[in-house]
Amino acid sequence: MTLQMDVPASTADEYPTRKAPEPALLDRKDPVLWGTGEGPFTREVLEGYDRRGYTQVEAFVTGAEVATYRDELDRLAADPALRGDERLVVEPTSEEVRSVFDVHRISPVFSDLVNDPRLVERARQVLGSEVYVHQSRVNYKPGFGGGAFYWHSDFETWHAEDGMPRMRACSFSIALTENFSHNGALMIMPGSHKTFVSCVGETPEGHYRSSLKSQQVGTPDGGSLSLLADRHGIDVLTGGAGGVTVFDSNCMHGSGGNITPFPRSNVFIVFNSVENACAEPFSAPSPRPEFLSSRDFTPVGR
Repeated sequence: MTLQMDVPASTADEYPTRKAPEPALLDRKDPVLWGTGEGPFTREVLEGYDRRGYTQVEAFVTGAEVATYRDELDRLAADPALRGDERLVVEPTSEEVRSVFDVHRISPVFSDLVNDPRLVERARQVLGSEVYVHQSRVNYKPGFGGGAFYWHSDFETWHAEDGMPRMRACSFSIALTENFSHNGALMIMPGSHKTFVSCVGETPEGHYRSSLKSQQVGTPDGGSLSLLADRHGIDVLTGGAGGVTVFDSNCMHGSGGNITPFPRSNVFIVFNSVENACAEPFSAPSPRPEFLSSRDFTPVGR
């Protein structure tokens, strides 16, 4: 049984974007930590998360689990039934698989993962409520061809195109390969999660189709990025397979292309508070499809 919650037809827009002719930097109006602090994360870890917008845990899953997830990742990439399906996205300049979305619905392996208490209890601790899966995907960044993901705040898109009202979501990125500084590792501007970059440009109908390969509308301007980088610096998040990075929905992040022989892949799960369910988009003509922005707000992990 799934729960399709009634959501308000209109909600105040606390983070206007894609509406003005000039970009703007807006102060965050929401807390970073919504809970009481009780849970698997220590107080020290939570303080670091509040300050930087992210935290990392080494060896979060076992080597055997990593092998299982890699096998499933390979199976999905080779599944002929997914070719031509919108949930499978290829690189803009090749037929290499870039991402497969909605993996917790496609795959029993990843369905188990999104309900794993190691993830869910941490998400509840940060967000202060029951949580549901807003989005899930596996990302592939093969050697000699994995493309870049330009700087962006996930929340900007989730707010503008999915109707997510507040910054009350967090992402878990589980590494399935070694993350080196040179094979397209995730980069984050620590502390940038406390500033919202309001972007310019109206969202066209069906924008998700092009943005999944190379986003244009909803990307921050160079001036705002330079200011945030000067203010916060850039952390390059390296680490071994099996580690996890947990980061706030409004972190400014991105990754370079991979021209090395060493692939980089990960499982990416977004948990949103059930009290922050998506309504109508704030800056788009219609919501993105279910595989990008779930309208099933059933709590996970119970």
